[in-house]
Amino acid sequence: MNRTFVSLGSGMAFVGIALGAFGTHGLRDRLSETDMKIWQTGVQYHLIHAVGLVLTGLLAAYHTGPGIRTAGKLMAVGIVIFSGSLYALALTRQPYLGAITPIGGVSMIAGWLLLTWYLMVLKI
Repeated sequence: MNRTFVSLGSGMAFVGIALGAFGTHGLRDRLSETDMKIWQTGVQYHLIHAVGLVLTGLLAAYHTGPGIRTAGKLMAVGIVIFSGSLYALALTRQPYLGAITPIGGVSMIAGWLLLTWYLMVLKI
């Protein structure tokens, strides 16, 4: 088990749930419907990838190769850039923030793709 990824994933899940609750209860009357959807998309991907980080940490118990660690790092970076830019976009309505979001999305996709490839090659 890689405690770093399990801990990071657990912490990210905590933050994602807190941000989801904050959005629902604290921002509902302050954000437009469109901005609330943007916020919720950030929360959704944030939580999915937090679980991915925990999974990556648990899989590292079976193999400690650099591919699994890189996949976890890509997921973590993806959460920060993808979800973070969506949270900022919803709060500030600065359209340039939407231009950064795909960088985080590509990082998330690359993390899952690398993890899939690594597991298929190693047949864990």
